[in-house]
Amino acid sequence: MGQWLSRNIVEPGKLPLLLALSAFVLTFLVTRVITRLIRAGRGPFRNISPGGLHVHHVVPGVVLTVIGGFGAVASGRHGFGAMAAAVLFGTGAGLVLDEFALVLHLDDVYWTEQGRKSVEIVVLTAALVGLVLAGFLPFGVNELTPEELHDRGLVVVNVLINFLIALFALAKGKPRIALLGAVVPFVALVGAVRLARPGSPWARRFYRHRPRARRRARVRAYRHDARWEAVRNRIHDLLAGAPDR
Repeated sequence: MGQWLSRNIVEPGKLPLLLALSAFVLTFLVTRVITRLIRAGRGPFRNISPGGLHVHHVVPGVVLTVIGGFGAVASGRHGFGAMAAAVLFGTGAGLVLDEFALVLHLDDVYWTEQGRKSVEIVVLTAALVGLVLAGFLPFGVNELTPEELHDRGLVVVNVLINFLIALFALAKGKPRIALLGAVVPFVALVGAVRLARPGSPWARRFYRHRPRARRRARVRAYRHDARWEAVRNRIHDLLAGAPDR
């Protein structure tokens, strides 16, 4: 395990990226636990409201992201400074993206339906960074054998193909299956080959003069939402907490 980590993560200079991703995911999970405890009135945690002003955790998140980002630029990819900057950046990014919906709407929508966007953005970000790590790009790795070059090349090609398929699914108005497909290979192929959802960029571009396709897309979207919306909401509520009704 140590040799694998050294060759695939440390030698190419990916250790800061791994630390940043770990800090990002851990910060998001811890933040969600704390905010749910505050919401339920349990535990020692309370909202920070000096002078009656509610300070959202996106504020320290921005500060940590700026410090970590500039620190990473200044320290390079190796050494303690690079690792410390990566942890600060990942922690700050986790705090910021946990309130992505607030930044998007410029309103406190944390516990509303619009607030679900934050969770989806966090999962998407973690998945994309994980793909970069899982790609094991050979750049910076010394003395690769022909077999290793071939294997790594196949991994990179598979990652790129899978990402393109996920983009097709996203263009067809299926962000959730595109998100899952960015993590699990070829899952997004289902969304990429099926009818686009009404109002999606694909539908606006290619269904403009196809009324039959538009009608089929509306019917299929209605049936799909009726079947899966409740299940999807339960999973989201389990992960991030139920929104206010």
